[in-house]
Amino acid sequence: MKTKKIEQEVEFRASPHEVYEALMDSKKHSGLTGSKCVVSREIRGKISCYDGYIEGRNLELVPDTKIVQEWRASEWPQGHYSRATFEFKKTSSGTMLRFTQTGVPEEFFDDIFSGWHEHYWEKMKEMLEA
Repeated sequence: MKTKKIEQEVEFRASPHEVYEALMDSKKHSGLTGSKCVVSREIRGKISCYDGYIEGRNLELVPDTKIVQEWRASEWPQGHYSRATFEFKKTSSGTMLRFTQTGVPEEFFDDIFSGWHEHYWEKMKEMLEA
């Protein structure tokens, strides 16, 4: 199976802590997505978002600095996971989030690429910058 890599940067007018918590706090993540999300705060702990459409687990957690997770969408080939890395850097106006996702199946790349903007970054801006 051919895979591709997503690289995106987005700036939020919010602290690295607030951006980190939007992704790692189950209640905040659920509010962000408008769906049931369960996010463990433990290494190897499970994550489930969008009512189980996305599932995976935490590989590395550095509070307010970095999150590395295995991610897969329910329609991806069985057992195939991508690696999603969220890196947070404080800026003069808030936080720069550098996002990288490797191992995205080529046939799903366009939907996943635009999905991060539509289902995460735009909603996070609304939630964090309101």
